[in-house]
Amino acid sequence: MKIQMNGRKFNITPDIRERTEKKLQKLGKFFDDDAQAEVKFSTLREKIILEVTVKHRGMVYRAEREEEDAAAAVDAIIDVLERQIRKNKTRLEKRLRSGAFEALPALPEEDLSVIRTKRFAVQMMTQEEAALQMEMLGHQFFMFRNGEDAGQINVIYRRKDGRYGLLQPVIE
Repeated sequence: MKIQMNGRKFNITPDIRERTEKKLQKLGKFFDDDAQAEVKFSTLREKIILEVTVKHRGMVYRAEREEEDAAAAVDAIIDVLERQIRKNKTRLEKRLRSGAFEALPALPEEDLSVIRTKRFAVQMMTQEEAALQMEMLGHQFFMFRNGEDAGQINVIYRRKDGRYGLLQPVIE
């Protein structure tokens, strides 16, 4: 696994670097050697925020922890990632049944103000893979190109009741 570390308002000591690399190598049992891990340390109000993103075969595993101590943050985040990987591995094996997502209309655009714009590459995948990717990122929604729908851009999201919804464009 290739590991890239950086710190924002945080000095990564050799001990912390070594501990983080050692702990991340434990996750190597889940990934091939071509996996890439990005580790970001930062501080906010006397707390250490650790964010780890692992990319492997088009999938993204992400976790974020806030702790008093950098070592505790590293230990906690490895546990979170390992739990996330195990949970989603089981989900991949079981596979969601097709048609499990409901199409709902988009919310009206009144009283909306854009506070941040984010650009990213939209990958071709199935609805099941998009749901899995959304869970691994810990997000409430995920945009993707639907391989089952001629590459149309779709958005999958988590509903308040815990199930999934799917937004599909209608061209009139």
